[in-house]
Amino acid sequence: MIVFRDPAEVPAGFGPSVVAIGKFDGVHTGHRAVIDRARVEAADGAQVVAVTFDRNPLSVLRPEKCPPDVIGPHQKLELLERAGVDATLLLTFDETLAAVPADAFVRRVLVEALAARTVLVGRDFRFGAGGAGDPDLLVRMGEEHGFRVDVVDDVRAVHADRRVSSTWIREALAAGDIATAARLLGRAPSVWGEVVHGLKRGRELGYPTANLSPDLEGFVPADGVYAGWLIDVEGTRRISYPAAISIGTNPTFDDVHARQVEVYVLDEKDLDLYGHDVEVRFVERVRGMTAFDGVDALLVQMADDVERVRRILR
Repeated sequence: MIVFRDPAEVPAGFGPSVVAIGKFDGVHTGHRAVIDRARVEAADGAQVVAVTFDRNPLSVLRPEKCPPDVIGPHQKLELLERAGVDATLLLTFDETLAAVPADAFVRRVLVEALAARTVLVGRDFRFGAGGAGDPDLLVRMGEEHGFRVDVVDDVRAVHADRRVSSTWIREALAAGDIATAARLLGRAPSVWGEVVHGLKRGRELGYPTANLSPDLEGFVPADGVYAGWLIDVEGTRRISYPAAISIGTNPTFDDVHARQVEVYVLDEKDLDLYGHDVEVRFVERVRGMTAFDGVDALLVQMADDVERVRRILR
């Protein structure tokens, strides 16, 4: 997938294109329904292009109202590529972009840079300075500039009769409900970050862990122990390891003051991942986080956790 970070980077003659526009936070099943429709529309040889942002626009416009991201920009690009997008225009959303009038955005991005033939948006799509642009304006400008607008209805979950949304996914993850989050995402939820040095307590206890940097990408689920996978994404060859994942502040020792993600790779004692970028995928929550009455009780529980994780991942 080609990645552009400014309309000026798009080469002359690019297109025609079928463009899907949105935040794509999560690239969940609702987002992929839009992308799948774009792929069908582009089947005669047009480029499938996603236009999205490097952050939630609310982080600039209304930071007090901005929710945490389901995924970060690195994850977003990888997931858009997996979904079959040919090119992504990842715009830096700052005060300058926020001030661009809706009609100028259409001309600059959709017409001049991408030569859009069809544009797909959700029904609640807003764009341009002050959110003045909406699907109706886009339809009128499409008539003027020669592109068609397809307003895609929401995807609703049959099991709950609720709109699939990033909000719902965050709710599920905050409750440790991995099954619901995975159903809405269409894949296992995950976080992505660099392995850094920790207190080495896991190694002392016989369960060496890979600690993820606090500035990781992705929504961290509720505190607890999870079954999942660690994927070493360093370099071109990806290696997956079965893992027991701990999230929280280590209440038994009470010396960790910020939530952290620690990953014990099953049966691996000498795996050196320091400095590597890894993806951690969550499969199932094993239990919540608990403070134990001493190290011996903790070790008994950790052994049980590992066996439960092993059975889940089989």
